[in-house]
Amino acid sequence: MTDNALFEPYTFGSLTLANRIVMAPLTRNRAGSGFVPRELAVEYYSQRAAAGLIITEGAQISQQGQGYQDTPGIYTQAQIDGWRKVTDAVHSRGGHIFLQLWHVGRVSHVDLQPNGQAPVAPSAIKPETKVFVNNAFVDVSEPRALEHDEIQGIIADFRRGAANAIAAGFDGVEVHGANGYLLEQFAKDGSNTRSDAYGGSIENRARMILEVAAAVALEVGAERTGVRISPVNSITSTDPQAQFNYIAEKLGQMGIAYLHVVEGGRGGPHEAAAFNYAELKAKFANTYIANGGYNRELATSRLANGEADLFSFGRPFIANPDLVERLKTAAPLTEVNPATLYGGGAEGYTDYPFFVVSNHG
Repeated sequence: MTDNALFEPYTFGSLTLANRIVMAPLTRNRAGSGFVPRELAVEYYSQRAAAGLIITEGAQISQQGQGYQDTPGIYTQAQIDGWRKVTDAVHSRGGHIFLQLWHVGRVSHVDLQPNGQAPVAPSAIKPETKVFVNNAFVDVSEPRALEHDEIQGIIADFRRGAANAIAAGFDGVEVHGANGYLLEQFAKDGSNTRSDAYGGSIENRARMILEVAAAVALEVGAERTGVRISPVNSITSTDPQAQFNYIAEKLGQMGIAYLHVVEGGRGGPHEAAAFNYAELKAKFANTYIANGGYNRELATSRLANGEADLFSFGRPFIANPDLVERLKTAAPLTEVNPATLYGGGAEGYTDYPFFVVSNHG
């Protein structure tokens, strides 16, 4: 395998990606009225269409699924229409794009919830985290435990969100089961103390994410369905290896297109916590997308060793719309301006410079 293997085409399902570089989901809090993607989002994503695959910022599947202000949804016709402009623009530049389906669960605030209700969770355990609401980072609100008969409604919301994404022109969808949000809350015993069919054993705690993945795959096809997980991220778990090996194996048996894995802590080094990702990858057997602190050298090395198939980059894609070309030519990377990450307009969103290499015009 050559040093350029990262930049060679890769096929999964019916898609042939131009390269193995994936744009990771990145919440930017810039949706417009009705949580509809704005024209700025059309420009933002199309600027980055050289990625082999773009995975959008999380789009909530319902108002209940929202945890931060000004994040886009995928549950109304206006939202579908707004996303259609994004997908058309990315496709016109030869790119491929999946929508991330999101329900935050307990990571929310009453000001964002329908009728000011409490956020929902597998168990009424409040996390020590903050959400962006009313233009400030504030503590989350006290959650309530979901009733057993409410769970199927949330699964149906994921399925409907997937159908809406395909209607909006997306090539597929990613089920968000990572970073401390609802599906991970079910999977980990640090946030799930239920005694019904959705709590207790490894199999029971995996039930929610597996039922969501199955419902989405039934709606849009397993070959157009990916799942993102973060085994050692956000929420404590006494048995992450066993828990996520089981989830990976079951997802693989469903024929899910890819498993997108946040390796290590969120935004931190791979070795933040002990976990055998090679073992996880072997259990899944389909396309494995690795995420977390990657650069060209590390991705090239891990690709050569067969440790992952695709590599997703988060913050580097924010500040470098032409990241693929920069990695390919070893051009310097622009640094992110942290002050413009969340909310606002074009500044720090669509105005980051392209690096023009002399022999590329």
